[in-house]
Amino acid sequence: MRRKIAISACLLGEYCRYDGATKSNSTVLETFKNDEIIPFCPEAPVLGTPRERISVIEDEGKFCVIGDESKKDHTKAILKEVEKLWQEHPDLDMIVLKSKSPSCGLGTTPILNKDRKIIAHADGIAAAYLKEKYKDILIIDELNIKEK
Repeated sequence: MRRKIAISACLLGEYCRYDGATKSNSTVLETFKNDEIIPFCPEAPVLGTPRERISVIEDEGKFCVIGDESKKDHTKAILKEVEKLWQEHPDLDMIVLKSKSPSCGLGTTPILNKDRKIIAHADGIAAAYLKEKYKDILIIDELNIKEK
């Protein structure tokens, strides 16, 4: 039976990263080739491709996604994309995310203070919200494919 799996679009070879590039991952492509794949990028629909870099900034205990140059807060718009995925695909069997991403990192996203110094590594803003929405499914990044 085919599983329904959302995968970070950049891992699938889509050119959706901030620099207009991809992070195509042959292990991801091979491992999930027989599954129904739902490409997912919470940043590209909001910010376009290419786009300014974004960072997760901790502000009074809350994480926000802020444009590195514009200083614009993109948190709500990115979370809206996660909500859209949830509304369209509440029946996912698994999610595979891109490590270190401000949106999709799982424990690998650099968290910065207001002075832009790394103070921790945690989940990206979209990853944290996905974990809330999809409590009963496996959510991993490309570094942990063996757990599939």
